[in-house]
Amino acid sequence: MEMERATYKSHLMLGLNTIAFTFCFAAWMLNGVLVTFLASNQIFKWGPIEIGWLLGIPVLTGSIFRLPVGILTDKYGGKPVFASILFFCALPLFLLSYANDFLSFALCSFGFGMAGTGFSVGIAYTSVWYPKRNQGTALGIFGAGNAGAALTTLIGPSLLNNLTSNGTNPEGWRTLPIIYAAVMIIMGLIFVFFAQNKKAQAQSKKLRELLQPLKQARVWRFGLYYFLVFGCFVAFAQWLVPYFVNVYFVSLVTAGILASTFSFPSGVIRAFGGWMSDRWGARKVLYWVLGTSVLFSFLLIIPKMVIYSPGRGVMARIPGEINSITSEAITVGEQSYPLRPKPEHLIDGDEQGLVFPTKQMWNEPMVKVGDKVKKNELLAKGVTRIYFQANVWIFAIFVILLGSIWGVGKAAVYKYIPDYFPNEVGVVGGMVGVLGGLGGFFCPIIFGYLLEWTGLWTSCWMFMLIISVICLFWMHRVVVGLTKYPAGFDSKH
Repeated sequence: MEMERATYKSHLMLGLNTIAFTFCFAAWMLNGVLVTFLASNQIFKWGPIEIGWLLGIPVLTGSIFRLPVGILTDKYGGKPVFASILFFCALPLFLLSYANDFLSFALCSFGFGMAGTGFSVGIAYTSVWYPKRNQGTALGIFGAGNAGAALTTLIGPSLLNNLTSNGTNPEGWRTLPIIYAAVMIIMGLIFVFFAQNKKAQAQSKKLRELLQPLKQARVWRFGLYYFLVFGCFVAFAQWLVPYFVNVYFVSLVTAGILASTFSFPSGVIRAFGGWMSDRWGARKVLYWVLGTSVLFSFLLIIPKMVIYSPGRGVMARIPGEINSITSEAITVGEQSYPLRPKPEHLIDGDEQGLVFPTKQMWNEPMVKVGDKVKKNELLAKGVTRIYFQANVWIFAIFVILLGSIWGVGKAAVYKYIPDYFPNEVGVVGGMVGVLGGLGGFFCPIIFGYLLEWTGLWTSCWMFMLIISVICLFWMHRVVVGLTKYPAGFDSKH
């Protein structure tokens, strides 16, 4: 029987869920800051591929276990499951402080990656406390816990600086995972003492019955959307830290602050995305999200670069002998040919604050004094130099906007689930979460290999463009197909 209205207890449980999920997400994203710090300070000699794997491994754990954790939540309720996750993750976080190589770091990362399953617990646990008409908003508020990624990228670098005495005591990094472990234990105790358990109506169903919805293509389509709006968000919440350090040469603290400007709005705006989905429907909202994702991914593809290209040269109009050559002219017989001198200062560096590509042109002589030249022979070649700064502030604004758009999309995708699968929210939400979380696992690894193969940091945005186009095309194709049926047919059948 559906609830008629939300109560004070509903709001209390939503608050506890959101806070617990925020801390889980902060722990889940720990490697984005920690691995970048260890690699950039040569504490461990890891390249882009190793970094990509270490960023992705915790996300893998949090993804593949979302479905079974979602089933457990439907069956036993959110309180015991959420508390167990919080206590469990504290152990590998503590053991991470003793890691001395890639393998031990990867194993501990796999363990505390269970923090990512807090999402499927919270989705199911929040849904049972709210009536259907308020679930989009409630789930959007809960999803604001994604801002935990911003919490890590914002305070993590400063904590590392303090713990390592600004690099003079590099082994001080080992205290950071211990701090995270302590926070998880404290939150687990709060959950035990203040949360109230409640189960979904489907708790009496057998496992086979619970898994029935997974046969529907709709679940996998929702998963692909979530692969983009959530999985890629998770990937960039970590990947942007080394991105800013390597492309714009900023400090780790500055990179963390800039990365948090991507994570924090995306998490907070998810509540607004839930309200939008309740008001205008998830489909309209998601159309807008996918379309703008295509646009911004395309804009971010252009890399920071310097291009040299042949420009306008100078040719002899009459035959003769070269009498003189200066930086400003070449004289052939009595005929003088003006040259564009090479600029004393070539535009470069981020201090310029350039928005658009900047062009510089000059001529370089191809002959020497005493040479005899024919008509139309090239006297000086033209050189065109185009410098594109990919201004860091414009890049950051685009990234913030894209992260916020994805935040709205995350709420829209999960608005679909209780509408179509009201009694299997944990299972379906868990499966969609698995697929979305796999984006957070695979993307950093793919980014690492793309960077290794192409040498371009913007290759990650090329990958985003491809995923965005596929999602938009599939959604549009389905919507066009639904227009053949009466209104409401898709939700009823």
